[in-house]
Amino acid sequence: MVALNELHPATGAKKTKKRVGRGIGSGLGKTCGRGHKGQHARSGGYHKVGFEGGQMPLQRRLPKFGFKTLKSLSRQEIRLSTLEKIDAEEITFQVLRDKGVINASIKDVKVFLDKPIEKSISLSGLKVSAGAKKAIEAAGGKVEE
Repeated sequence: MVALNELHPATGAKKTKKRVGRGIGSGLGKTCGRGHKGQHARSGGYHKVGFEGGQMPLQRRLPKFGFKTLKSLSRQEIRLSTLEKIDAEEITFQVLRDKGVINASIKDVKVFLDKPIEKSISLSGLKVSAGAKKAIEAAGGKVEE
């Protein structure tokens, strides 16, 4: 067990304050560690992050690329073979959520064809690709949008 008189802060947790302007012997007298003249020596004289002295900054020299829409976080694609495994007569958005096929953050679902199905299923309230619609109707199911 640790005694109260042995407690001390972790190494690096407490830094000693830099006392400037306390004579030549301290190493931080006169100019206080700022050197002579120039922007860095002045009061309030500093530039923004990424400033390269007037040269075109790196973040502006490089080309812009890429874009990820936030809608992709709330949309999901589902394969027809996944719907075939669900044991429900009519598949709706709520059924998919209850069965754990989609999570709570998903707000939009679209069904795509990956392979033909044998089971007759009926979809309502879901977006369906043209190929998936043909496959569902060929298996004896129906699609209501």
